[in-house]
Amino acid sequence: MSHGDNDRHEIRQLLENWALWRDAGDWDRFATVWHPRDGWMNATWFQGSATNFIEASRAGFENGVSILHFLGGHTADIAGDRAVAQTKMTINQRGHIDGVEVDVVCTGRFYDFLARHEGRWTLVRRQPIYEKDRLYVLDPAASLTLDPGLLNRFPNGYRYLAYLQAKAGFTVKQGLPGLTGPAVEQLYSEGKQWLTEA
Repeated sequence: MSHGDNDRHEIRQLLENWALWRDAGDWDRFATVWHPRDGWMNATWFQGSATNFIEASRAGFENGVSILHFLGGHTADIAGDRAVAQTKMTINQRGHIDGVEVDVVCTGRFYDFLARHEGRWTLVRRQPIYEKDRLYVLDPAASLTLDPGLLNRFPNGYRYLAYLQAKAGFTVKQGLPGLTGPAVEQLYSEGKQWLTEA
């Protein structure tokens, strides 16, 4: 295996570990995927340091918040000790809206800034790209009417996910990257800059 192929393998394994360890509540191992000083997470419901994200994720996990991740296709651009990776993903969150149990499924990509730290790859910044989402009512006999005013506050890529999270008491960030538009173009530009500064 070439050096570049080995890097790609390590990065892919790191990102798979992120999803598996976070969703399983394996917090000690989950902490190891992040850069120890600079790890940063952006999401609909959280923006902050990796340390605080781990604490918030653990608290949610222990209080029954159900957010699961599934990964698909993956690519990585590597320049020296820096990399940008994109991984197709699905976020699946179960919760209640006005007493009705629902699943929200959001499809998109994880856009990750990585750096080699003390000889191993670490996650410096994770920014999901929210491409589209949908909502399912679990009980076919249940009736659910969404508030159009609340729903329309959020962009197409994550409006149902944001609606569920807002109903659960989270403050949901506006203007996150979607499939197209200024936010995702800015993210791509930041990714290119990250690699050129390597």
